[in-house]
Amino acid sequence: MLRSWWLVGLFLAYASGRKLWDVPITHLEQLSPGKLQWEPLCQYQLRHLQDGARITALVPPRLEGHWISTGCEVRPGPEFLTRSYIFYGNRLFKAHQFYYRDPSCRDPTYSLVIKGKIRLRQASWITRGATEADYHLHKVGIVFHSQRAMQEAVGRINQSSGEHCREFLPAGRTWAPGALYELLSAKAERDCTAGLGFAMHELSLVRVEKYNQPLLLQQSPGTREVEELYLGDIHTEWSERLHYRPTGYQRPLQNAMHHTHPCPACGIIYRADEHHPPILPIQPELPMLLGGRWVSSQCEVRPAVLFLTRYFTFHGNNRSWEGYYHHYSDPLCSQPTFTVYASGHYTQGAPSLIVRGGTELVFKVTHARVTPMDQVTLALLNSSDFGSCGEPNSWRIGQEMDVTHTNGCAALGIRLPHTEYELFRIEQDAKDRSLLFIGERPTDGSSPNTPSQRPTSYQSPLLQCAGPSAAVGRHSKPSYLGRLGDSINSQARKPLPTALVLAGLATRLVQWD
Repeated sequence: MLRSWWLVGLFLAYASGRKLWDVPITHLEQLSPGKLQWEPLCQYQLRHLQDGARITALVPPRLEGHWISTGCEVRPGPEFLTRSYIFYGNRLFKAHQFYYRDPSCRDPTYSLVIKGKIRLRQASWITRGATEADYHLHKVGIVFHSQRAMQEAVGRINQSSGEHCREFLPAGRTWAPGALYELLSAKAERDCTAGLGFAMHELSLVRVEKYNQPLLLQQSPGTREVEELYLGDIHTEWSERLHYRPTGYQRPLQNAMHHTHPCPACGIIYRADEHHPPILPIQPELPMLLGGRWVSSQCEVRPAVLFLTRYFTFHGNNRSWEGYYHHYSDPLCSQPTFTVYASGHYTQGAPSLIVRGGTELVFKVTHARVTPMDQVTLALLNSSDFGSCGEPNSWRIGQEMDVTHTNGCAALGIRLPHTEYELFRIEQDAKDRSLLFIGERPTDGSSPNTPSQRPTSYQSPLLQCAGPSAAVGRHSKPSYLGRLGDSINSQARKPLPTALVLAGLATRLVQWD
């Protein structure tokens, strides 16, 4: 029977017995007993992102204010949307969700306006650093933005909602621009939202972080305060999302008064309402140029107590990849538990017919190495059955061991060789940096080892820190390109240092069953 990876993460996090609190994130050399050997550009990216930043989690979180998306978001399905949530001091809230037909959020289909009340409870015993909350919906209204959108949504509502919703809108009803239709009313005890896959369970898990963003070079020296609101994740299976209790997070919302700069989408989303959905700026379609190195920009959180950072390399000349990912027991990635190195090959990509803007690839994982970083993981590995995870009773903290010859590591749920059907997308942010989005791992901890299980949404983006880039090719200065090209030519073919402990490939490529 295959081991569920999230159960392993849960065990490791709680067996450690460590007291967790939020501490400043410092330079990455502190995450390893050895010295990191970063390429200069990768090291610069990480130091630039963390320079002067003291990430503080507010406990209990302060929700009052206006929180907005900073770009187009992708939910499983796929669904493309932007969000704008207002929380008031009396615990009431008003939330807008704007849905679109395209991954650039320029072709709106309908908008939801949601009103209710939220009450913060105790700290989560599952997701460290999060606060649990209860919420109650008072009203949910919908505004359609085209006749086609109205027909599609009404068809889903009439088919999937209860008997009292079968005639939510009469068949053939003409679209009325600006009309607000009531989907849910607590007072009337009517709820017709199920057909849209709508739920606000994201409000049941809350975390607020605050940090200082360095100002751009052309501005005066200093920092700008940024506040981010992390709400619960959405289950990757449509049938489960209506009753799923979150244990991870979605892409964070940012405080409208304290958001990152520049942010072309922020003002547009801030000013929008259900009658005037935000139309985001045009984003160029970037080619899938995977060559180079990509790294996490922050501590990442996965469902069921998985905190990690990632760092990996794609070699475009022979379509091979290698990566490191590092797990931690705390939400600021300051207490390492173990590192996994993985490598293999991938196929040439093809445009996705399901998720517009995405590229489908197939990854083969053929080699893996594991490095225990704490006593709990060390005990787990040393007690593993003979021939199931490297050499039993030979594991040492900080020492890497190859597990390829034992076909992986059963104690950590790693099976070799392994194939995964992936979804990738490359975007460019407002600072002309290339971002790599890799498919979101199934919430239940399973593996996308068949085409039908290929993801329809993405994890947190990775920053490109070395290698050729479509964004670099269009926007960088010639002198910079010359230095970058020399650096890549001399470094891209070198093997990654085995002492590297910053996380490598996405959890999707290493959390195997």
